[in-house]
Order: sequence, then structure tokens, then C-alpha cells
Amino acid sequence: MTHGRDRALIDRFLEMMTAEAGAAANTVAAYRSDLSLASQALEGGLVEANADALATLAGEWSALSNATVGRKSASLRRFFAFLADEGHRPDDPGNALPRPGTVRALPRILSHADVDRLFAAIAERAARDPLDPNDLRLSALFELLYGSGLRATELVSLPRNAVHPDRPFLILRGKGGRERLVPISDRARAAVALWRTHVATDRAWLFPSGKGHLSRIRLYQIVKALAAEAGIPPDRVSPHVLRHAFATHLLAGGADLRALQSMLGHADIATTEIYTHVDSSRLVELVNTHHPLADMPPR
Repeated sequence: MTHGRDRALIDRFLEMMTAEAGAAANTVAAYRSDLSLASQALEGGLVEANADALATLAGEWSALSNATVGRKSASLRRFFAFLADEGHRPDDPGNALPRPGTVRALPRILSHADVDRLFAAIAERAARDPLDPNDLRLSALFELLYGSGLRATELVSLPRNAVHPDRPFLILRGKGGRERLVPISDRARAAVALWRTHVATDRAWLFPSGKGHLSRIRLYQIVKALAAEAGIPPDRVSPHVLRHAFATHLLAGGADLRALQSMLGHADIATTEIYTHVDSSRLVELVNTHHPLADMPPR
């Protein structure tokens, strides 16, 4: 039987997968099955599982196909990342799970033209008379999502005074408690300054909602709505896709991979290297143009 605390958190995770990641019904059903079976197999449930318990669980999958093992591992890793992001456990033991024949999927990205259309839609809203303060919030959200590559959780939970008018960077504490500096453009600081005049000084968050801050699910809905308004299929756009666009477009502009790793808060450069596959044409051009042997005739 699924552990009680696991059951509630699995429900919340699947709600997030449906609303924020746009997961199809079959995908959600597969996640629920994998997570429920794992919860039943682990003595303390998923919330209490450590790396050794997961390694033991994975050992019981030896008779399964690589595809099935890969799917089960992916389900559990994503769930543990969710638990860590939401503060339900201090660590993420997902690395103890196997990755049989893993071929990492390339991230979905937006073109420069797509991004231009999104910001044109924001500018059109900002030009309305009378001005809706929520359009100022929309501008600040998108400037920080695309301009700085923030994770959705990092963005919605920014303190009211996190963006300083005279400081071109943020200090964020991301996954695993790691601190990093994130550059903030002049555009983003200006957009935040305009929005903050509509946030009461006694509010703790830059993007307040109710007694707390804007939820990730609400942010996802806001992004989808603007995509539709800009004439872009909403299933192509999400907060995470805008983060991917930030990374890919920076790399295309010649950004250093290590600098990009630092800005994105990736613990492993291998995670950042996925963008070299997305923008391989730009890398080939850089090698052909700037490599010391580029001007030498072939043998």
C-alpha cells in the first residue's frame, strides 16, 4: 500500500506535472503507477528513502527491459527533484537510480523571432491606457525569465527587494543550497522597479499573491496566456522553455560554457553541455573562424 505522506505528495507532484509541464493523461498515469509501486516497495516510503534504499530497489528491476527501467528511474528522479525543490527533503537521492542507455533529449527552445513576438505583446499591453498594473508584473516576470534564466521557483519566490536598482546581479540560493550570481540587465531592473511601485512595502515577496507569493502553476498559466496572445502555440512555451532560450541564445552569442554553467546554477557542466548540441551550427562556425588552423590550407 502507498505510504500516506507519499500519496499526498504524489498527488501534488502530478498536479504540477499536469499544470506546469503539460503532461498528457497517459504520462501522468505512468508516473502514478511507477511512484505508487516504488512507495509500496520501500519500507519507509519515498519521502524517507536514501540512496542505498533506491539502489536496492533498482536491483529488483534486473529482469525488466532497459526501456522500462529507464522510465521508472526517470519517474523517481523527477519526483525526488520535486521534493527537493519544494523543501520536503533536504537532498535529492535520484542519482542512485540507473540510467540504462540514456539518450538525453534536447530541450525545446524558442527562436529570436518567437521571443521578439512575446515582448512585442508585452509592449502592446504596456501601451494601453489606462495601464493595468498586472501588465507591469508581466513585463518584470518575462524580463527575469528570459533575461536572467531564472528557474520558475527562484523567480516566484524572490524577496521584494531582491533586485537592487544599483546592482546588476542577484545572489540566489538554488538547488542543493548552492549560491550563485545571476546577471540582471538594465531592462530587467527597470521593469522590476516599475512593478515594485505597485507592491506594498510590507509585502515580503516581489510577486505577492494572497498571503504568499505567486505560485509556479500560476506563472505557467501566465506564460501560456501570453504565448497564445503573441500567436505562438502555448504548448511550445513555458517558464523552463524561456530558461532554455536564455541559455541557447547566450551560447549562440559566444558566451563561455563555464560562465553559462555558473549563471544557470548547474552543478555539473555536463548538464550545461546539452546546449552545445542545440546550437552546434554556431560552434562549428566558431571553430572554423577562430581556430589557429582555420587559415591553413588543407593537406
